[in-house]
Amino acid sequence: MIEEKIKSLGFEVPEVAKPLAAYIPAKQVGNLIMTSGQVPLVKGEIKYKGKVGKDLSEEDGQKAAQVCALNCLAAIKGIIGNLDKIVSVVKLTVFVASAEGFTAQPKVANGASELIAQIFGDAGKHARSAVGVTALPLNASVEIEMIVEIK
Repeated sequence: MIEEKIKSLGFEVPEVAKPLAAYIPAKQVGNLIMTSGQVPLVKGEIKYKGKVGKDLSEEDGQKAAQVCALNCLAAIKGIIGNLDKIVSVVKLTVFVASAEGFTAQPKVANGASELIAQIFGDAGKHARSAVGVTALPLNASVEIEMIVEIK
């Protein structure tokens, strides 16, 4: 059971975050589900605000990425009802609000990638992009999109 595994790691899948604008949290196309970008929203509030490398440390960025990944799983669960239907995590796209000169976006993205690997094992091995950006919605430090394959 995937949700039991997540709990054993000290995390939980939250309720699906309400969209911040005109979009849906996730969309299924065939046996793939793509999430909208998920920010580190915890109980309706951004938990890690600002730019990594200025306002936040690399470690804070990794924690923000974990929250984003869990919010992606929540959006997916909102469609399929049970995370055990995930066959594989296909791709993560990780956007990091970065201070000028900050180049450790891949290390920040590892916060999400390593958590996904712990949760899903081999099925969690995924393609990934880690991109530095000037700003993200609501002054979030990280935003993640996820694509999964389901059965």
